Amino acid sequence: MKRARDLILAARRWQTRCRIALLAVATFQLTGCTVGPKYHRPAAEVPPAYKEVGDWKPAQPNDQKLDGKWWEIFQDPQLNALEAQVNVSNQNLKLAEAQYTQARALLRYQRADFFPTVTVDPSATRDRISNHRPASVVANGITYNDFQIPFELSYQIDLWGRVRRTVESYREQAQASAADLAAVNLSLHAQLALDYFQARMLDAEEQLLNSTVTQYEQALELIQSRFAGGIASDLEVQQAETQLETTRAQAIDVGVARAQYEHAVAVLIGKPPASFSLAALPLTMPPPPIPVGLPSELLERRPDIAAAERLMASANAQIGVAKSAYYPLVNLAAAGGFESGSITTLLTGPSILWSAGPSALFTIFDVGRRRAASDQAIAAYDQAVANYRQTVLTGFQQVEDNVAALRILEREAQVQDKAVAAAQKYLELANTRYTGGVTSYLEVTTAQSAALSDEITAVNLLGRRMVDAVTLVQALGGGWDRSSLPARPECCGRLTTSSK
Repeated sequence: MKRARDLILAARRWQTRCRIALLAVATFQLTGCTVGPKYHRPAAEVPPAYKEVGDWKPAQPNDQKLDGKWWEIFQDPQLNALEAQVNVSNQNLKLAEAQYTQARALLRYQRADFFPTVTVDPSATRDRISNHRPASVVANGITYNDFQIPFELSYQIDLWGRVRRTVESYREQAQASAADLAAVNLSLHAQLALDYFQARMLDAEEQLLNSTVTQYEQALELIQSRFAGGIASDLEVQQAETQLETTRAQAIDVGVARAQYEHAVAVLIGKPPASFSLAALPLTMPPPPIPVGLPSELLERRPDIAAAERLMASANAQIGVAKSAYYPLVNLAAAGGFESGSITTLLTGPSILWSAGPSALFTIFDVGRRRAASDQAIAAYDQAVANYRQTVLTGFQQVEDNVAALRILEREAQVQDKAVAAAQKYLELANTRYTGGVTSYLEVTTAQSAALSDEITAVNLLGRRMVDAVTLVQALGGGWDRSSLPARPECCGRLTTSSK
């Protein structure tokens, strides 16, 4: 009973001392200061409006809005089904998610410095002192047991904010990693849409070529009949056959690029190309209107800009870490536990031992090492600022490029449609003139080549417009918003990469 009371009293005394130590730590934390510059996001030049919009009429925000599933604005069920598989199976996305998880783990690792470290190192030894040991004649030849259960508490008091600045830096890096994950997610979904629409454009081109081959076959049969009747010459037969076989070769050649785009789509959805096939679906519809918004919104809507800004904030915090090296390191250490020569009396009051006290480390001379570290941190911040502003400029350029492309290609498509209609009229007249005996078959083949060329150009223009629509959505951030970044990356679960 007495041993139990002694143990309880000893535990209470140790608990009281720990509370006093933790209270002192908290007091130091509250009264400590944080050195280094306070972060303010540097300004970046933002134009009041996009220059290339001109008289082009994009969708208004009320008419159509980009969100996390931006590809649904194209109203293509096959594309929607493929895009849904990217988040589940794409390996590059899993890689980016693992990098974000690492960043969160590093942040939690640094946050541990806010709290004391407590260790225990129990031991049990049996010792014999030499008979010839001169330092303790009385103890010579004695054999004894030594049982210990020591506890040690160590803590570096964050008087100058070194730990706080370090945690702040890693928190910003974790947020930058979250933005990088969103950027990878956007890029993969956009790449899938690009490959998909390129494949559909080739489907349309192949359909056009195969249809033209059928027409050329019919024309060849007609000329061969005329040749058999003595009306057409052998030269005309060869001209028709040449036109037919050339077009057949073009139709076959389309399959090379079509197969490559199909394989690319397979990899993007995490499947081996051998186990995936993309059903042919010729492209027919023009791209939908894209809501462009204001240039000022772009800073909040692009994840790469958000990542660059967070890295800039992290670099700013590292300046504070470097400047804290000019101040002394103050440590608080405490040790306590039980020690006895007998296991039966180890956990009793008389077996308690303890010690506690602060210490400080001053750096008096370091040959300019701290100045160099501070200069490096400031230069790294300047680099991050330049990278941020360049990322913003690149974002504006990409939006302007794709807005201009969509605006110009829309006008070009209208003109090209007229060219297709004129080529068809030219071909009809050439066929009429040939069958009437007014001209040779060379005029027909010339008209056929012009009509086919114009039709292929029209198909390619439609494909380019779809591609530019996708890249414009990507340049605008794909509906992502800066508010999607986790406020506390160290405590949240799987990051949602779509917008709220």
